[in-house]
Amino acid sequence: MEFSNRVTQLFGVKYPIIQAGMIWASGWRLASAVSNAGGLGLLGAGSMYPEVLREHIRKCKAATSRPFGVNVPLLYPDIEVLMKVITDEKVPVVFTSAGNPKTWTKQLKDEGVTVVHVVSSSLFAAKAAAAGCDAVVAEGFEAGGHNGREETTTMVLIPAVRDAVDIPVIAAGGIATGKQMLAAMALGADGVQVGSRFVCTPEASSHAAFKEAIIQAKEGDTQLSMKKTVPVRLLKNEFFKEVSEAESRGASAEELQQLLGRGRAKKGMFEGDMAAGELEIGQVSALISQVKPAADVVSEIWQEFLETGRAWSRL
Repeated sequence: MEFSNRVTQLFGVKYPIIQAGMIWASGWRLASAVSNAGGLGLLGAGSMYPEVLREHIRKCKAATSRPFGVNVPLLYPDIEVLMKVITDEKVPVVFTSAGNPKTWTKQLKDEGVTVVHVVSSSLFAAKAAAAGCDAVVAEGFEAGGHNGREETTTMVLIPAVRDAVDIPVIAAGGIATGKQMLAAMALGADGVQVGSRFVCTPEASSHAAFKEAIIQAKEGDTQLSMKKTVPVRLLKNEFFKEVSEAESRGASAEELQQLLGRGRAKKGMFEGDMAAGELEIGQVSALISQVKPAADVVSEIWQEFLETGRAWSRL
């Protein structure tokens, strides 16, 4: 069945399924595998030095002839150098997050780049549209990693953002199955961005111990943390308990930042320290039960989306 909508047309992909550009997980192997399967793969630039990103872009180009993109947190310290690598290498799509979309959208679009911004509220979605973004990712409270302080869930956020903007809306946060994709699109989304489910793939560069911890996770095993600094959803472990205890006694943002330190996310998600590492993952980890190839994940989400849609149409 041929499928076409605003998201597939915008990116030139077969399915409106985007793999999130997650730190320490989304390298060229994962991004190219998702793109080859018909979705849009994204490289996670947040955990890459500029020359490392250049290497991943070139390897991704060699591994797929299909569109792919890069996710760039705008708080990245060497953002100018990172953006120059992206434009020099002629990356077709950039997803920006954690910052003001006005800062880079025009420069990127002047270079012919399709620009999407990640938002956590309808207010920020409207600002992204006004800045000239081609689409927005509306990411609900369920999502892993960095998150909005408002704690707006995906089910509330998607229709609110849909009412606020005319550009394509990509739903994110708590989506790992075709049924969830159908629900998001019923709420007004034009496509979905999937993060946590793609962490548990052989192509993801995250550590095997982290993937196993995700598989073992149950409901309630993640929680939004570090709200005084940059809110982030974490899998509960010894580091999370330290942060939680510090927050309970009213620790300042400076103290929390000192506790976080440097390289904490790398220690957990990439190096496999399940006690002292920062383990960023979404609530939907409770529904993930095995590691399987990225192409299978894309196929299963799409087939379940179609099958569930047909079942509901009969009602």
